[in-house]
Amino acid sequence: MQQNKPNSIQEDVQSALSILIQARENFTSSFTFKDFGIVDSVTTGVAFVTGLSGVAYNELLLFEGGLSGIAFNIDKDKIGVVILGSSSAIEAGFEVSRTGRVMDIPVGPELIGRLIDPLGNVLDGGSPIFTDSRLPIERPSPPIMDRSAVTSPLMTGIKVIDALIPIGHGQRELILGDRQTGKTSIALDTIINQKDKDVICIYCSIGQRGSAVAKAIEALKSKNALSYTLVMIAEANEAPGLRYIAPYAATSISEWFMEKGKNVLIVYDDLTSHALAYRELSLLLKRPPGREAYPGDIFYIHSRLLERATQLNNELGGGSLTALPIIETTAENISDYIPTNLISITDGQIYLSPSLFDLGQLPAIDVGKSVSRVGGKAQYKAFQKIAGSLKLTYSQFEEMEVFSRFGTRLDDKNRKLIEHGKRIRACLKQKEYQPFSIGEQIVLLIALTDGLFDEIPLKDMSKAEDLLLTVSSRISKEILDKIISSQHLDDLEIELILKNCSDALSNLKESR
Repeated sequence: MQQNKPNSIQEDVQSALSILIQARENFTSSFTFKDFGIVDSVTTGVAFVTGLSGVAYNELLLFEGGLSGIAFNIDKDKIGVVILGSSSAIEAGFEVSRTGRVMDIPVGPELIGRLIDPLGNVLDGGSPIFTDSRLPIERPSPPIMDRSAVTSPLMTGIKVIDALIPIGHGQRELILGDRQTGKTSIALDTIINQKDKDVICIYCSIGQRGSAVAKAIEALKSKNALSYTLVMIAEANEAPGLRYIAPYAATSISEWFMEKGKNVLIVYDDLTSHALAYRELSLLLKRPPGREAYPGDIFYIHSRLLERATQLNNELGGGSLTALPIIETTAENISDYIPTNLISITDGQIYLSPSLFDLGQLPAIDVGKSVSRVGGKAQYKAFQKIAGSLKLTYSQFEEMEVFSRFGTRLDDKNRKLIEHGKRIRACLKQKEYQPFSIGEQIVLLIALTDGLFDEIPLKDMSKAEDLLLTVSSRISKEILDKIISSQHLDDLEIELILKNCSDALSNLKESR
């Protein structure tokens, strides 16, 4: 018995040691000293935090007092945190805790018709939004094998775009131009035209003045467009962190609908303000500046955003996300840093000229500098047939008009070309927030390409349009169905429309 006692003691020691080791492991794994940090310093929009040695990049952090932030810089001694709110509410010495998750946003049909901020808080005075799902604001774009070709047109209701610069579901079409040239109006017109077309719309306002945002919301309300539209707002006086995350949060909401098989349209108004917010944050976080003080990854932040817009294949539901990013140019310089970045990322651009705006040519779209790289593939075949030569004819007119201003003598053929071009320009004018239906556009384009307007005095062009709109109301449902199903109109159908147009315009034709 005495010989076995040392073994028994040794076993007891080993057992006690294993218990202590287990207790220590449990103690260190449950103890969360690594999950807390202290604010070392605060500046506008960012905070530097010590501790948080286990934090992950882009992890959501909570400050003492309730504000949140995102871990943006992970350095050896400090963490650079982007504050999602007013930095004046945070002081040095405040405690910061980890959440173990990345920044996310509530998603679901409950958001439609609401005004929210990039954190999902309501701004319309209504009840808080409760949804069953949340998605990270940063998500990888769909792989190539999950995508399908862009073939279905997204009608904007704007004659010059639908006829000459067509946009398709799943496309990324850039809208750019100088200040106050009507960029937002084009985006709002497109949203208004989606009524009764089973398209979910997201309007993301980034860094805009409160008065401009209120005007846009009022325009959507007056046209009953809020019933299928979500508005996300990060005003110019908001924290730069909120302005930075806004387009990513709005895109995650859009993707939820796209993955349910819906067609979605998202407007980013505008990405110039988004780039400025990111530059501000990067400089405050002491990241090295590059060209024009923008950080080196400024191209990447927009490419990873816009690459999320696509047309999914039928196996994944066939949903689509169409993006209309807006950027502002300075002194008509479309070759500036940010515009060239966005032009290279998108599938085309719509350029608005201040010169045309000053001349009263509204919308002030410069057809020569605008392009859709998807082109006729995203256009109804009836539109392709009727408006196919319109852009070339209009470009020839603009060149010839320049010569005529210098007193150049023109032959009859070129004089007719100029007169026809003037009618094209007049016909492509359009009032704000008054999109045209497919039938109305077809009638006007048929009359325009056939030269029926050429005998109408320019001062009577608006009257002539109004007369032809009565013709469009008499187009048979069979013809409209053929257009929407992307079939060609036969010659007899076009001749019938032309006859009705000619009869309607007979009283306005200039006597010769």
